Amino acid sequence: MGGGGSTRRVTFEADENENITVVKGVRLSDSVIDRMKEPSGRQHRGSGAVNDEDLKKRIAEELALERARRDSEAQKRRLFGKLLERERISSNEQLTRAMLRERAASEEERQKAQRFARQLEEKERELKKHDAYYKEQLARLEERVKTFF
Repeated sequence: MGGGGSTRRVTFEADENENITVVKGVRLSDSVIDRMKEPSGRQHRGSGAVNDEDLKKRIAEELALERARRDSEAQKRRLFGKLLERERISSNEQLTRAMLRERAASEEERQKAQRFARQLEEKERELKKHDAYYKEQLARLEERVKTFF
């Protein structure tokens, strides 16, 4: 039946028997047609035919209801789309925060590893100094021992 701003022309005509209205230019769903077939209790003329004005009014009401339903569904889709977009943004923000936390933690670990590496190098230098000192002392003791024997 077209979008909300449709400007499609609808024409109403009577058939050759003048008792059925023909609507041109409108595609109706099965549910609308079924509702239009239901007895409404608004019958005029002795032959039981429906008045053209009543039929036009009923069709206009049905079209308005159908358009309102479609507009409601479109609004639901738009709202759902906005909700999904917000969810996506929120997820991206959470992911970004998690990545930043991980980067900070890995940087902290890297700095800690560097600090431990420097401490280890300092200990190794200290041990080398002690080793050199002890070797020097051992060499002196060996010299003294040689002088006594």
